[in-house]
Amino acid sequence: MQLHDGNSLQEYSPGESILRPTNCPSSQSVPSVRRCGARTQGEEACHWRVWCPFATRMNLVLREGSAQREVPMEKEGEEHFTYLASGVEEGTRYSYRLDGGQELPDPCSLWQPDGVHGPSAVVRPERFRWTDQLWTGVRREDLVFYELHVGTFTAAGTFAAIIPRLPSLRELGITAIELMPVGQFPGTRNWGYDGVGLYAAQNSYGGPYELHKLVDACHAAGLAIILDVVYNHLGPEGNYLGRFGPYFTDRYKTPWGSAVNYDGAGCDAVRAFVIDNARMWVKEFHFDGLRLDAIHAIYDMGARPILRQIKEAADEIAAATGRTIHVIAESDQNDPRVTQAPELGGLGLDCQWADDFHHSVHALLTGERSGYYLDFGDVQQLARAFRSPFVYEWEYSRFRKRHHGAPATHVAKDRIVVCLQNHDQIGNRALGDRVTTLLNPSQQRLGASLILLSPYLPLLFMGEEYGEIRPFPFFCSFGDKKLIEAVNEGRRLEFALSPAAEIPDPHSEATAESARLTWNWSADPEAAARRRLYGDLLCKRRIWRPTRGYRAVRLVPDGRIGPVLALNLTVEQTTPDVCIFFNLCDQKQEIARGFSEAEVLFSSEAPCYGGERHGATLARELLPYECLVLQSHEEENARRRNEQGQRCMRNGS
Repeated sequence: MQLHDGNSLQEYSPGESILRPTNCPSSQSVPSVRRCGARTQGEEACHWRVWCPFATRMNLVLREGSAQREVPMEKEGEEHFTYLASGVEEGTRYSYRLDGGQELPDPCSLWQPDGVHGPSAVVRPERFRWTDQLWTGVRREDLVFYELHVGTFTAAGTFAAIIPRLPSLRELGITAIELMPVGQFPGTRNWGYDGVGLYAAQNSYGGPYELHKLVDACHAAGLAIILDVVYNHLGPEGNYLGRFGPYFTDRYKTPWGSAVNYDGAGCDAVRAFVIDNARMWVKEFHFDGLRLDAIHAIYDMGARPILRQIKEAADEIAAATGRTIHVIAESDQNDPRVTQAPELGGLGLDCQWADDFHHSVHALLTGERSGYYLDFGDVQQLARAFRSPFVYEWEYSRFRKRHHGAPATHVAKDRIVVCLQNHDQIGNRALGDRVTTLLNPSQQRLGASLILLSPYLPLLFMGEEYGEIRPFPFFCSFGDKKLIEAVNEGRRLEFALSPAAEIPDPHSEATAESARLTWNWSADPEAAARRRLYGDLLCKRRIWRPTRGYRAVRLVPDGRIGPVLALNLTVEQTTPDVCIFFNLCDQKQEIARGFSEAEVLFSSEAPCYGGERHGATLARELLPYECLVLQSHEEENARRRNEQGQRCMRNGS
């Protein structure tokens, strides 16, 4: 079989697996969950269906080699057009002509081999031979996310190039890969949030077949794989949806352009378009979950929220397949209803990102106070973030100039995702600089310890685990000159206080190239030590299970030097507590009374991580910016048992 790769023809074997033999038994064919698009039937038939209430007639344009033919499509109801044909080869190019006008790609195209402006291509995903029949997924409490950008994670920048690196990520302790958006975007360089082909896997990454192989390989390596999807807006270039129907609305505005029409006239088909897309990624591509981008920019005033419908669709597939599927939201609203059960008025999503934890750590360690960091930097906020995911729970925000958030102490810790770095927190900076260039090594080790020993689900950004110093600036490759000028002007206004010469040109190939990982941890002793720290912290995390929550979180202030954050974690009822101390200042500090002779279980300043704590199994002081984990002293255990007994007596039990 031959398949177009956008430039040339290449031989391709469906279901080819790098990590498993190709003679594995094929899984049962997965029926399409898509109601529109080019839906293949049997070995050769193809049924095209498109929603287009804006057209009175529709022609299907088929390209077969150098030949081209145009056939009228039949009207189905008031708003759909269909066409059924036999003998349709895989890779056949096609497009739609509305009312005799311009040819347009399929809104539900699975494959845009020639980019966003070119014709679509017929794909037969049911031919892929999956080898993950025994895969059931990863439990929520075991999730450790690794966010990566396909185009810069490897030198090749493709789905296939990721596969050889999966074993090292699994060895590190990662349990879930999270891909930044892969829906077709204009050009070959983009973060993915300017995508316009929600159903089509990016051609420059390898297209749908290579994405199938990556998902299958992740499961073979014991890794879940999550896909970042953007349902709040579409990019400006190559966005032809508005020609077909009322996909967008002027009732609301997003920071990135027109809002998607989820609650206005004609929205039923738009909602079906998005729900089918979510179902496709989970069922036909076997993704283990979806990360929903910026749900605060999804405007839906209807009685049945689209976000809830997406979760219901995922749950149906999970029940039918026996797989664990996660629906994760990014929201900046500090709203506990995102994960709250529907019967309690919530959306019932599995997890949500919580920025307050990141902001508390970043502002405290870097000293930055611009932008949203204006609201952070107080050490009390960091202690609060260990108790509850939202620092702002209807407190006044100076940055927003209003009250913000709601109490979330009742939200389970394993429903919250936190990070030290992610694509936004790095890439939305003027230079795209990482904390590696902002903090000294001890601070970096402390930051990693705060995140990985937090009671929440941790997310790492690619390269963080070995201290990658290359930036991750914003980049794109639009073709429209006016759009390029608008983007450049927007960047200049956004970073008006930064020297213009320093802001990387987002359209330059060199800017994207600067973000490509060095992946040099095996040859660099300092990088290897950093990676060892991350691996050991993740190992400790699996043993200590901090998502069950800390028994005590307290600050030990010292007016002369600085604060220490002290945590008590009960690992098992039959064992002493684990006590964790974070020295949040640049001076040595005494350890709290009762712990001066306790056994050291972990130190972020151990020599194997590049630190200065040498040859001591007992600790009497904290080094600057050190995370020190001790086995609880018997004196402390006795005090705790006495306090518990007194509480029981006061309660009459």
